[in-house]
Amino acid sequence: MVLLVLFAALLHASWNALVKSSPDKFLDIVLVTSGSAVFCVAALPFLALPMPASWPYVAASVVIHIVYFALIGAAYRSGDMSHAYPLMRGVPPLLVALLSRPLIGEQLSAGEWGGILLICGGILGLLLAGGRSGGMSRASTGFALVNAVAIAGYTLVDGTGVRLSAQPVAYTMWIFLLTAPPILAWALLRRRAGVGTHVRARWHLALIGGAFTLGAYILVLWAMTQAPIAMVAALRETAIVFATGLSVVVLKERFGWGRPAAAAIILLGVIAIKLA
Repeated sequence: MVLLVLFAALLHASWNALVKSSPDKFLDIVLVTSGSAVFCVAALPFLALPMPASWPYVAASVVIHIVYFALIGAAYRSGDMSHAYPLMRGVPPLLVALLSRPLIGEQLSAGEWGGILLICGGILGLLLAGGRSGGMSRASTGFALVNAVAIAGYTLVDGTGVRLSAQPVAYTMWIFLLTAPPILAWALLRRRAGVGTHVRARWHLALIGGAFTLGAYILVLWAMTQAPIAMVAALRETAIVFATGLSVVVLKERFGWGRPAAAAIILLGVIAIKLA
């Protein structure tokens, strides 16, 4: 299970890097969500429907995901991926861990708590290791922190909903299918003239990004049916290690030498969870 979630983390970081590499982050997010919906349309006729009890969670998740995708674009437009991504991904696991017991009655062992705290600390350490640079801005920080709350929200909603669904793959695909049309409609209202040009230039990357984000979330939600939600949420955020490498190697963003130490702390957190 741990290895599958780590693979999901790699997929997640990869599609975020695709968006960050685009000259138009907003339209790239639109294309990625639309690309994921294409796969859902093709697959859902062959899958059983999620159980009725899970549909309110699907609806809530769709709303939160629309906010989430909008905030990703805003954060990446206003600052470096290597600044925004650690904030967006480092804070939610701690929020989820703190809220899991009062909201869903899920208790964590001491070892699981230790692993989660190490992962969160290492992720935020990556941010501090980067130092202050032109890539850091109040706007980027604000968007990233608001998105952290959104991420914690959909994590708890979907972790609960997928357990009620009895169909993790179909549950995930319905979320992605229903999220795409509002985002596409918003794009057409705001940027009708630019959508066609962007599609022609980056349609292949949209399909790749769509496959990556859909596949990553299917794996994560399946894992939440097998293990505590907070533990899976923390493991998923090891995506930051992959994202940091991609932002430096592919996107040529600044590299702080404290980051290897922070990555080692994250690895210790993964090991602690594995041994818990």
